[in-house]
This record gives sequence, structure tokens and C-alpha cells, in this order.
Amino acid sequence: MPWSNQGGPRNQNNSPWGQPGGPWGQGPGAQPPDLEELLRRSQESLKKFLPSGFGGAGLAILALVAVLAWLLSGLYTVGPNEIGLNLIFGKYVGKTQAGLNYNLPAPIGSVIKLAVTDRNITDVGFREEGLEGRRRGPAPGARGPEAPEESLMLTGDENIADVKFRVIWQIDPAKPEDYAFNVANQAGTVKAVAESAMREIVGQTQIQKILTADRKLIEPASQALMQKALDEYHAGVLVLQVLLLSVDPPQQVIAAFRDVTAAQQDLQRLGNEAEAYANRVVPEARGGAARILQEAEAYREQIVAEARGQASRFEQIYAQYKNAPAITRQRLYIETMERVLGGADKVILDDPSKGGASVAPFVPLPAFAPFQGGHK
Repeated sequence: MPWSNQGGPRNQNNSPWGQPGGPWGQGPGAQPPDLEELLRRSQESLKKFLPSGFGGAGLAILALVAVLAWLLSGLYTVGPNEIGLNLIFGKYVGKTQAGLNYNLPAPIGSVIKLAVTDRNITDVGFREEGLEGRRRGPAPGARGPEAPEESLMLTGDENIADVKFRVIWQIDPAKPEDYAFNVANQAGTVKAVAESAMREIVGQTQIQKILTADRKLIEPASQALMQKALDEYHAGVLVLQVLLLSVDPPQQVIAAFRDVTAAQQDLQRLGNEAEAYANRVVPEARGGAARILQEAEAYREQIVAEARGQASRFEQIYAQYKNAPAITRQRLYIETMERVLGGADKVILDDPSKGGASVAPFVPLPAFAPFQGGHK
């Protein structure tokens, strides 16, 4: 049963064609009109709009002009940032570069234009109104509503990390046909692949490394994994960059994690200070030990040299003593007395046996006898 524009059933007498009984203006049992009669009426109606004397040749020229106009409608231009994909009856037949190009016009042919040099943005973990899928430069500082169902990820040590990141990508200029025909929802596919790749990387890493040292390693690793998956899908997408906007613990435990991070930073700082102190004290101690060893070595060399000198001197004196014992004894006595009395005060007494008892002090003359050392 036919339906009206308001959604209700329509009476057969109230035909959508404006006449009762059906689109041909007759009742259900009537025969359809003659086709030749319809063509004749159409020609007569067309002649009313044509100048007088416009016969069959004129109609042919008019038809030819119409065909030429239809063929010329297949000309199209491709922008400098675009690539055109030509289709014939819906089948891909080739691509065209920037400039003026041609393809058979509709309904036979059609053209799909893809902006292959424009950069696209896909955000994971948060929403930003009007940015998702737009072709514009990245704005790492921009944040929108949270999406915890995307950002909360399980780490390798069974902790939970809140990871928000941004993917910058473009259509592969070498394979735009893959982008147009192999994937139905390109932006959604890129987002799903990005989230899956990031979850795999985060799931293989401990949370402490994610929060500190390994953040810069996650970006290229996830980018490579994304590109590999998209190439396997023949998606025709190039991943240009992955930007980690934030990596934090969940909001419920972020204060405790910050305390742990501060404690670890204090531990690292104290360790660095201890290492610096050790680097300063240990060389000083080693230098002092080396100095003491050198002094001991020098003292040993000095004592050994003096002992050897004394031994050599004794041997030389002994050799002289064997040759002249009396003279050598006298010389040794005199030299010994010189060493003993050389620095003492001296008093000269006259010999009492000779009748003298006077005492006269001995006055040294250091200026004339420097060898006595200037003693009084």
C-alpha cells in the first residue's frame, strides 16, 4: 500500500501522480498508453520551443552540441595539495596530479580528490571540540574533556597509567587509492590503531620508567608499531609523529605517586652529593697516602745512604789504621775532641807544676776561624 508524505497510508484514489488510479492517469484495469503516441506528443511539444523551419538536421546539431557539452563537463582541476582518483562505473582506473585533468563525466565517470599533503590530527585520551580530524598544526598545550576509557592503560608491572597523546598523520601520496578504497572510516581506524599500539608499548614497560626516563622512547616505538599495522591494512596512511601530551598516574593515586617521585628525586640528589663528596675526598686521601709513601721511601733512602757512607768511611779509616796505627789513633782522638769541645766554653789554666795558677778565658775569633762555628 502506498504511503503519504506524512507517513500514513494513501488512498488509491489519491495517487501520488496527481491522477486517480496510478501514474498513467488511468484506472487499475486500463491499458497503458501507446509509446509511439507519447513520442509524437513529445516532438510536438519540443517544436513549440524551436524556431520555425528547425527540422531533423537542427535536432541532430542540437543533440551533438548536447553531447559535446556533456563530454566537456568531464574536465576538472586538481589542487596543488591534492591527488585525483578517476573512476569509471565506480571502478578505480588511475590517479591524476595537480592541474587540469579529464575523466568521463557522470553518470559514467567520477573523480575523488584527496588532500594528500594536509596534516591530520587524532587525539587519544581527551576530546577537543572542532579539532579531531581537522587539518591544522599540532597544539600540544591544548586540552579538552577527558576520555578515561581511552587514556587509562595497564603497565608492565600491573599498574595503571593515564596516557594522553596526539597522532599527526597524512594520506600517503604514493598510495592514495588505498586510503580511499581499503578503509571505510579512515580517521576512526587511525585512532583505533594508535590506541592499540600505545597500549602494547605501555603494557611492556614499568610505570616508573614511563613516568621518567622512557617517555622519549615510547613516542618512536608507538609510531613504528602504528605504521606497521596500517601498512598491513593497506590503509594508505603515513604516521608523521606521535606526541605524548601527558603521562600520569590515575587521579585517585596521583598525590602518592608524586610523593614517591619526590622521594626518588631526593634519593638521587643525595646519591649525587655523596658521589661528589667521595670524588673529592678519595683523591685527597690517595694523594696523602702517596705523599707519606714517598716521604717514607725518601727517608729510607737517606738512612741507607748514610749507613753506607758511614760503613765506607769506617772501612777507609780501618785501612789507614792498619798502615799507621799510632798516627791514626792520635788523629781519631783529636777529631773526637774537636767535635766534643768545639761547641763548649773553654777555660785555660796554667800548669801548677810550673808555678802558675792564673785563669785566663779563651776568647775565640770566629771571624778568623769560621770552621769553629762561631762558638764562644
